[in-house]
Amino acid sequence: MGEALEARGLTLSWEDQVVVEGLSLTVPAGGLACLVGRSGCGKTTVFHALAGLTEPDAGQVLLGGRDVTGRPGQVAYMLQKDLLLDQRTIVDNVALPLLVRGMKKAEAREKAAAEFARFGLAGCEGLYPCQLSGGMRQRAALLRTHLMDCQAVLMDEPFSALDALTRNDLRDWLRGMIDELGLTCMVVTHDVDEAVALADDIYVLAGDPAAGRPSRLVGEVPVPAPRADRAEFALSDEALAIKRRVLKSLA
Repeated sequence: MGEALEARGLTLSWEDQVVVEGLSLTVPAGGLACLVGRSGCGKTTVFHALAGLTEPDAGQVLLGGRDVTGRPGQVAYMLQKDLLLDQRTIVDNVALPLLVRGMKKAEAREKAAAEFARFGLAGCEGLYPCQLSGGMRQRAALLRTHLMDCQAVLMDEPFSALDALTRNDLRDWLRGMIDELGLTCMVVTHDVDEAVALADDIYVLAGDPAAGRPSRLVGEVPVPAPRADRAEFALSDEALAIKRRVLKSLA
């Protein structure tokens, strides 16, 4: 089971400009939350802090109650681009986190390959990234992230490069996979419909740091969706009401 991920009073700056101020949020163990906001409001800056890649000016990041502020490698981070290496096969791309931890190449390949069927990648082990569709590349990227062996995962717009149909299919698959793996997950997205379909909770970030107005959380909207049929829930009147609440917070 994943571990709870918590931000307490984060204030974050970039080149002496305050980008995000006083941000506090919690993703319960095994939960999935979405962070929604307009372009330029600081969503990726928040993720850099949660992943330990930058030190906040103030505040803490906790994982399972432990202070992991400024400590990279505690929380897995899946970037917007899949960043698969063109010259490596898919199994060698996926096995990279295991190699970094010192596992021998043959053992790393074997362990990675054992997960391919679970992630819908059976038969792709010896292929190269250019031979996979965008959706399959994202599956490979998620498997690589999973093999980092972290209990919490951050995903920055994981579906933005995909067409609408592929995005919907992969979104439903991702939610099921996160539940199956028991991970704690947070996803950045501009797409409110996507957030409603994916999340247990939606956090709304608003502000205009470029104009001197630091971003703050302006809303936390719970999504009481049934685990079994989230796609159907996303079309319901209740989901539409949640979307209105999010959009009103962004206005």
